[in-house]
Amino acid sequence: MDKDVTQIIYTNDPNQEQKTVDVKEVLAKVYAALKEKGYNPTNQIVQYIMSGEPLFITSHNSARSLITKVERDELVEELVKSYIEHNFKEID
Repeated sequence: MDKDVTQIIYTNDPNQEQKTVDVKEVLAKVYAALKEKGYNPTNQIVQYIMSGEPLFITSHNSARSLITKVERDELVEELVKSYIEHNFKEID
């Protein structure tokens, strides 16, 4: 499982093309927006993942809109993958 986690956003509108979202990039942008507004980004992202309530994410820099385009399980997958890669390199 060496691929970056991505998600394809599907649309029912035939005039609109499908878009691919890089989960790592979404997390980075949301983290930065939360930090800029003075929030604890880790706590806010965890609360969003656990509850599904988008109000835990600021609307600053469209962070709320961006994070809601990614399924919460995809966010968890990316976070766990990153944690394992950075903390258990010798296990593989």
